[in-house]
Amino acid sequence: MSATFVEKILARGAGRESVQPGEVLDIEPDVVLSHDNTAAIWKLFGELPHGRIRYPDRLAITLDHAAPPPTPKHAQNHADIRRFVAEFGVQNFFEVGRGICHQVHCEEGVVGPGMILLGADSHSTHCGWLGAFGAGIGRTEIAAIWATGQLWLRVPETLRVTLTGQLAPGVMSKDLTISLIGQLYAEGANYMAVEFDGPGIATMTPDMRAVLPNMMAEMGAKSAYIAPDDVTWGWIEQQLRRSRPDRWQDRLNYFRERALYPDADAAYSEAHTIDLSSIEPVVSCPHTVDHVARVSEVAGQHIDFGFIGTCTNGRLEDIAAAAAVVRGQRVRARLLVIP
Repeated sequence: MSATFVEKILARGAGRESVQPGEVLDIEPDVVLSHDNTAAIWKLFGELPHGRIRYPDRLAITLDHAAPPPTPKHAQNHADIRRFVAEFGVQNFFEVGRGICHQVHCEEGVVGPGMILLGADSHSTHCGWLGAFGAGIGRTEIAAIWATGQLWLRVPETLRVTLTGQLAPGVMSKDLTISLIGQLYAEGANYMAVEFDGPGIATMTPDMRAVLPNMMAEMGAKSAYIAPDDVTWGWIEQQLRRSRPDRWQDRLNYFRERALYPDADAAYSEAHTIDLSSIEPVVSCPHTVDHVARVSEVAGQHIDFGFIGTCTNGRLEDIAAAAAVVRGQRVRARLLVIP
């Protein structure tokens, strides 16, 4: 039976041969993500009768939201999380300064093609650029996974976005995602899986691709996916050689064995085609992400504060692009840059 990526990976996660959109399944995730909210989840977990974490090796915890801690309360929260990590033997723990969780897990080989990641963060869709299934869930659900190793999910319908052409100089993949959200609106993919494909993908760098699944959370998507190609595999190998110099080949082989691809004749609930050359620089205006305007339409608008960073656009390629714009100029508003 032909299937989309999300249908294939959730079927495997539930131990099934095939599934249909709308079915409710018990899924065992490969990675369970939390960050500075881990201490609050631990409190919820303490209210359950289980007492022990079913699969502590599947937890991935990063201190990144209040880093460094701005108040004594935040500092105590971090101390509690470190105690949790030590008590339960969590192996994938990333301290303050390591980076934002979604990026770190990809770079460190915690998540890769064909894996299922469920995270207590809405932008857990990020890892879809590697060919993984990533979905954001609530703290209570994370506590339940700690206890049981499972969570029920409804199989989403899939929205297909085919990309053609190439982005013009000065236009970023963030412009593409904001334009798409402006076209389909903030609820345009509610509880859907989004698949990106088409020849336009090959024109994008890894950093540009990572933006696409990440931002689909802002369109209501449950998950998003880009099929891994030679560029993806090259990036993964480079990161594994750095982060796991003695074990990189085994991890790479594991990812290759796990990778899943949609069937050519899979059925989609919606399909859209976007010519990348038609995308212009855009901005989301107050007070919703789908209130989209061309930059040319708001040029000259006074701003008090500028921020370059986030899990969507905080990579060096993004910062270099911004630096090229301001080079030789005077920054007139307060500007914060965090890689």
